[in-house]
Amino acid sequence: MDIREARTDSPDAHRLLTDYFTWRAGEFPPAQGAYTITYPDPSAFVTPDGSFLVAVDDEPVGCGGIRRITPDEAGRGRFEVKHLWLAPRSRGRGLAAAMMDELESRARQFGADVMVLDTHHTLTGAARLYAKRGYLPVDAYNQNPNATVWYAKDLSVPV
Repeated sequence: MDIREARTDSPDAHRLLTDYFTWRAGEFPPAQGAYTITYPDPSAFVTPDGSFLVAVDDEPVGCGGIRRITPDEAGRGRFEVKHLWLAPRSRGRGLAAAMMDELESRARQFGADVMVLDTHHTLTGAARLYAKRGYLPVDAYNQNPNATVWYAKDLSVPV
């Protein structure tokens, strides 16, 4: 597997994001309303304020990025994980962990003290991945209509 940097509007990244949004919309609980699709602004994922990655295993199979957001109440620099996704056929082989390793490493290089992310409580595999990596539940830090759970990780603490 190879992990490559890409613009969010590159053909491979756009296709992966479309696959991700289509999959999430199909899995989203009807009681919560429609899944809100928002393609990421490419300018938010440019060094040193962000990065977007594509995982390639013979073909592009996954994506994910980080972007700088406002510091926390203590003034610590924060980066947010966005759109971490692997095609279902590529799951269970450690690719998500490899992507998170790379995203966390880049966030540290860009000066992050804390990594945050939001997700939905029905994504139990994602919750297991984040817990294993040392992410802890926190209060909501944004108004994402697709999220029901928020996590943070102190990047100065080794997993």
